[in-house]
Amino acid sequence: MNRFDFTPYRRSTVGFDRLFDLLENNARAQQSENYPPFNIERSGEDHYRITLAVAGFKEDEVEITAQQNLLLVTGNKNSDENEGKEYLHMGIANRNFERRFELADFVRVDAAALSDGLLIIDLVREIPDAMKPQKIAINAGGDNVTQIDHKPKGSKEQAA
Repeated sequence: MNRFDFTPYRRSTVGFDRLFDLLENNARAQQSENYPPFNIERSGEDHYRITLAVAGFKEDEVEITAQQNLLLVTGNKNSDENEGKEYLHMGIANRNFERRFELADFVRVDAAALSDGLLIIDLVREIPDAMKPQKIAINAGGDNVTQIDHKPKGSKEQAA
């Protein structure tokens, strides 16, 4: 059995539907297609690189589309190039492809380059300042502490 059943976990968790959907979709995609081959590497704490082997594709035949939480890489070969040629053996994959990568929140494409048959896509995770952990200074002197009045409005003590 190649598939893992997440049903028991779905019953006992709340709000993790997207995570389970990603795992199931990724497992299905890996079974169906593995062209073009690729590597994913971590080049720093918040830096990643995807390298796809796209030999035979030119820059204008490869398209990279970044959407929220999704990176889509497509390759479309011109069928006119092979017209009139008679191949005795055709072992080089020369077909169109579509490769999807699910991205975590706040991951964006930093750069892309095509060189020597390898498409290199650099990714960076940038967490907004509002979501980063913040250290809160504690005023230990006690001199600058503001008193907060917790009495309800309209009480008799405030009216006096």
